[in-house]
Amino acid sequence: MDYVMAGLSAPAFWAAMAITLCAGFVKGAVGFAMPMIMISAFSSFLPPELALAGLILPTLITNLSQAFRHGVQPAWRTTKTYHRILIATVIFIVISSLFVHVIPQRLFLLLLGVPITAFALLQLAGINLALKLEHRHRAEWLLGAVGGLYGGISGIWGPPLLVYLLSVKADKLETVRVQGVVFLIGAFVLFFAHLHSGVLTPATIAFSAALTIPAQIGQVAGTLIQDHLDQTRFRRWTQILLVLTGLNLARRAVGL
Repeated sequence: MDYVMAGLSAPAFWAAMAITLCAGFVKGAVGFAMPMIMISAFSSFLPPELALAGLILPTLITNLSQAFRHGVQPAWRTTKTYHRILIATVIFIVISSLFVHVIPQRLFLLLLGVPITAFALLQLAGINLALKLEHRHRAEWLLGAVGGLYGGISGIWGPPLLVYLLSVKADKLETVRVQGVVFLIGAFVLFFAHLHSGVLTPATIAFSAALTIPAQIGQVAGTLIQDHLDQTRFRRWTQILLVLTGLNLARRAVGL
């Protein structure tokens, strides 16, 4: 048990498990935000590299079930349709993962806190984040690259993808499936990239594996109510949570 806890105290370990359970529930209900919730909350009491390592396997496992919830063929069609954003995300996850050790903790927190807060505040304000895509293929490469750059150092590459899906007016089922496929492939790349970077060690892998249990339980619970949930209201509360966690990250970054 001590090995699985990666050197954490029992309260810290069980707090991480509880946070992952809640994040998994949000993931199951709305299809996104699990890594953002986990990294934002984890960064309050875990070292940055352990916080990043902890979310990698839960992200991979939950996206596996999300991507293939409706079968292999729909997932494959989605992969072909969105291959440009996938390729760009993968390439830039690999590139940015090489710099995870050299980015100062305060800058790391600021790079997370400000975009997360801005993204959630814009949605809460009812501002349409959809872009006018005159060149759809160019937008896929660009937003995939932006997502990958953040993904390699933080485990989060969802917001640029969500902006793109809003812009192309993807429906609910397509949006959830696309997120699952993109996040799944990105999670595989993130896993292998951080095996190479040293973030994933036997101890941190064991810790991350333990977190897959509450992640899956939460996802199953969230998925069961997904079709009956008031999505607008739930997303609003999720966005409020993201604003608070993002502001907390930014506060810690500036030393307040």
